[in-house]
Order: sequence, then structure tokens, then C-alpha cells
Amino acid sequence: MGDFNDLLEANDLYAETFSDGGFDGIAKAGVLVITCMDSRIEPLGMLGLKLGDAKILRSPGGRVTPDVLTGCIVGSHLLNVNRIMVVQHTRCAMASGTDAEVADKIIESSKMDLRGMTFGANPDQDRTLDFDVRLLKTHPAIKPRTKIGGFIYDVDSGKLAHVY
Repeated sequence: MGDFNDLLEANDLYAETFSDGGFDGIAKAGVLVITCMDSRIEPLGMLGLKLGDAKILRSPGGRVTPDVLTGCIVGSHLLNVNRIMVVQHTRCAMASGTDAEVADKIIESSKMDLRGMTFGANPDQDRTLDFDVRLLKTHPAIKPRTKIGGFIYDVDSGKLAHVY
């Protein structure tokens, strides 16, 4: 437990003034954001949204993984989601190489052989964004009127560009 004491203490301070409880779990602004797990991305802030406005799903590279797809289906049918944003970003580690190269780096750092594992790494970020947007637009379990867009977030300027 000692490894998390700093975070638990910070949470105690946070909870002392917490006033955002008591509302339901729907996305008030009807938005679901898929983005990378990169800590340089603040999804609500970059869109001018606040707690409760959007559903946020994170994955390495902001890719539509099976779990992310499940969240999109549930969101579009049960949680008021009518817009889905797939947001990848500049200078992403998952766009700097292939799955094989990621596995090689893990072998180098830990001696653990994860060759063959799917990480979703691909240096052709434009192609992966296009693929993920098309996947959502054509998936039969996503509510038909759900709008899907593909975006690139610039981690150095804070600007979001609509690509697809």
C-alpha cells in the first residue's frame, strides 16, 4: 500500500472539495472520445467540456481495440452518445514504429519476449486513423445516426485538426 500513499493523500484533498457527484452516467454533450493513453492529452479540456459531458476511452495510440469498440457500442445505445471522435496525436510512440519494433524494445528493456503480440503500433498514422474511422462508420452495432470523426491532436500547440 505504501507505493500509493501519495496518490491516496492527494485523493483525500480532492474529495474534501468534490462537488461533481449525484448525476447519472450519460454523456451530457453526446460525445465519446477515443484517444491515446498519452499523459499530454486532456480530452475534456481540449474540447471545452467538463466532467459528465463525454465518455472517454483510451488505448495505446488512440486505436479502436476490441474493448474500445465495445465501449462505443454501449455508448451509442445506452449512454446518449451521438458523436464519436477518434483522436490520435503527434509524436505518438505507437506511430513511431511497428508492433515488432515495440516488442524488440520490450525485449531490450526487460528480456521479456512479447514478439507476436498485437500492440497496434504503425508508423502510417493516417492509414490507422482512416481504418479506425471506417471501422466505426460501418460497424452494424454502432447506432446508425452516430456521427464519427477522425482527428489529430498536436501535443505541442494544443490544436485539434479534423482529418476524417
